[in-house]
Amino acid sequence: MSNFLLVSTRNEAGESDGVSPAIARALGEQLDVPVELVFFDNPGEVADAATENRWDVGNIGADPARAEHIAFSPAYSQIECTYLVRQVSPIESIDEVDRPGIRVVSKERAAYTLVLERDLQNAELIQTASIDGAFEAFVDDDLDVLAGLLPRLLADAEALPGARILDGSFATVQQAIGTPRDRDPAGVEYLDEFVTAAIASGLVADLIDHYQVIGLSAAPLG
Repeated sequence: MSNFLLVSTRNEAGESDGVSPAIARALGEQLDVPVELVFFDNPGEVADAATENRWDVGNIGADPARAEHIAFSPAYSQIECTYLVRQVSPIESIDEVDRPGIRVVSKERAAYTLVLERDLQNAELIQTASIDGAFEAFVDDDLDVLAGLLPRLLADAEALPGARILDGSFATVQQAIGTPRDRDPAGVEYLDEFVTAAIASGLVADLIDHYQVIGLSAAPLG
């Protein structure tokens, strides 16, 4: 529920809606089975529940740290991740972030934070429980860098006069469909085929357009 790009609105029945729930419903329609949406506050909780038999199919960012217990399809959509700094910051490029003394704040257990845990060798990574909390810590604690999804950082930059977003990206979150690794391998193969068809047919791009999501794009085939 924390990914505002993928769960972005509610339908006429008051149910959570957006690209991710719509993808789930499309999969159910193709399989001719009912779909029950199981809600989690953040993707880390989804990953934890992969071994608890609480879901059969999960829409979640694919990452090696999650792949031990989850078999992922190819990505169906992707989101650029970058950094926000203050106007007076001496940091001018993404390559200048990973340096001693630099404090980077990010939302804990987000897919892009998992990337930072692996990649940052010199900068200090500070994690908060929520995206809003990361922005608040960046402002209140005078931290050096705020990491996040580009669409959210654009909004944060508007809320903080003088802030600027560094060009480029340090990662691209690959939003995929996963299933627990202890399930029949045929299910993984089916999900691969479903995602490939959803991209090729334009379904993913149409859903992004329908829900008017800025900053989310259909993943390329392959």
